[in-house]
Amino acid sequence: METKQTILWATLIVIGFGVLWGFYWLPLRQIDALGLSGPWGTVAIMVVAALCMLPWGWKGRQRLLASHPIAIASLILGGCSLMFYSLGLLYGRVAIIVILFYLTPIWSTVIGRYLMGWPITRARIAALLAGIAGLVLMLGADGELPLPRGLGEWLGLASGFAWAVASIGIKVKATAGPGESTFLFAVGALLGGMILAPLLAPLPDVVNLPHLGTVLLWVVFTGVLWWAVSIVGLLWATTKLEPARVGILLMSEVLVSVVSAALIAGELFSVTELIGGTLVMVAGVLEFLPRRKQRIAG
Repeated sequence: METKQTILWATLIVIGFGVLWGFYWLPLRQIDALGLSGPWGTVAIMVVAALCMLPWGWKGRQRLLASHPIAIASLILGGCSLMFYSLGLLYGRVAIIVILFYLTPIWSTVIGRYLMGWPITRARIAALLAGIAGLVLMLGADGELPLPRGLGEWLGLASGFAWAVASIGIKVKATAGPGESTFLFAVGALLGGMILAPLLAPLPDVVNLPHLGTVLLWVVFTGVLWWAVSIVGLLWATTKLEPARVGILLMSEVLVSVVSAALIAGELFSVTELIGGTLVMVAGVLEFLPRRKQRIAG
């Protein structure tokens, strides 16, 4: 049973790093524009993150070896989910990819309810319904079926589902510390990237990149801050909070991503998309409303 103070700190960490991840698309696209194109820039970031966390991975190797196989698989899958997300931000519109990722509360609540037997509050049901309605409006804004279109959107959808599954496994089975868990998380992302990268783009001529020094600075900066530092915090918070709550709290990323992409990249919303995005944010607000003690029992 977590204390109120622990839950508060975990909540603040998730919100804070959610804001940070709202700007994650910027270094990804900057690295791509400088010549380390497509998925290879993301793979380079994962190499930095894995190397950065290697000392913690080695120090905590006994805890990793003693971990439940589901916990190991969940950490690797969690890394893959953010690799999918990273590539989605490169190949699709930022706002749409972020919204697709935030199907996470829907997936995790359904999985938790029907596979784990966890109860669902009425407030959370209302939040999820608002989120679904927002998603439908976002994807169907052009009058088409509300389905993902293009590689980026499918990767965004896959990232949300994969993270939902991974976060439940981490919550239920994880016993390793945040440091060694982040190392395994980065390794999982790197493995996923190494499988996908050759399928999506040829390996660029890294040695002859015109701005190689600048590229390396961006890669190291992104690998350390967004992966090594923030993932340690998020993995710790994931073990303290319910998976659906983690997904909803991370919606701070939605607002930051939408606004930053509109102001910097010129990715503006239509009226329908704006309404849909607003409904997704409403879903996050509903999570904070006072809850009744009554729950929907299984």
